[in-house]
Amino acid sequence: MFGALLALLVSPIGWLWLALIMGLCVHVVRTQQAYWWLMIILMLPPLGPLAYLAAVVVPGWLGGAQARRLGQAAQSSLDPGREYREAAQALREATTVHNQMRLARAAMELGRFDEAARTYAEAAKGVHAGDPALLLGRAQALLELSRPSEALELLAILEPDSEGSRSPAAVLAMARAYEGLGRPSEAEASYRWAVERLPGLEAMGRWGAFLARRGRRDEAREVIVEMDRHIAKAPPRFRREGRVWRDLAARASNH
Repeated sequence: MFGALLALLVSPIGWLWLALIMGLCVHVVRTQQAYWWLMIILMLPPLGPLAYLAAVVVPGWLGGAQARRLGQAAQSSLDPGREYREAAQALREATTVHNQMRLARAAMELGRFDEAARTYAEAAKGVHAGDPALLLGRAQALLELSRPSEALELLAILEPDSEGSRSPAAVLAMARAYEGLGRPSEAEASYRWAVERLPGLEAMGRWGAFLARRGRRDEAREVIVEMDRHIAKAPPRFRREGRVWRDLAARASNH
């Protein structure tokens, strides 16, 4: 084995691979990336260098929103807490509503719902007290904390007089609040409304889970089958998120 490794290192391919690794290490330092990337590149060949290329180098070359999302997704899978740390640092440097919202969203992604609810509340003061994004974000955090009554109070502020201007995300949150408060008829109406209008599969997954919890398992299975069709047709980058919501409905159906 040692002889084969030595032969590879002295071969042209080995020299090219070594040059790539050294180049990536230089890139880490010059572009001020997190230094744990050096460990990944040096200690985990060939996956480490390839991961750095996919997460940092290629998105930097390509530019554009899609490339940035590709890089963010790859980095998030390798270091889930990175966005939270960067958001916390940004908030320490400047206490702005934008930075507070960024930290709250990052906390939600990590399951730190109490912190998210508190941060949203701190941001929603003064002229920002009625900000829809802050109210909805806090309501979603409260729902995760099993506090549907408080969430519904916030969501009621967002409910407009005209149905045409309703926010599908807010209506989905309202459906969850109604369900948590034992108001199934109102929950069902809101779930149905959100499913028809909200992009992605979150609303459909939560709707299927609601049906299963209500004992309507045949209907829930029909929803899961429909979700499977959507996932099969979706671009690869959207399938992972779709499966998260599909699995949510499936778990409720199996209980």
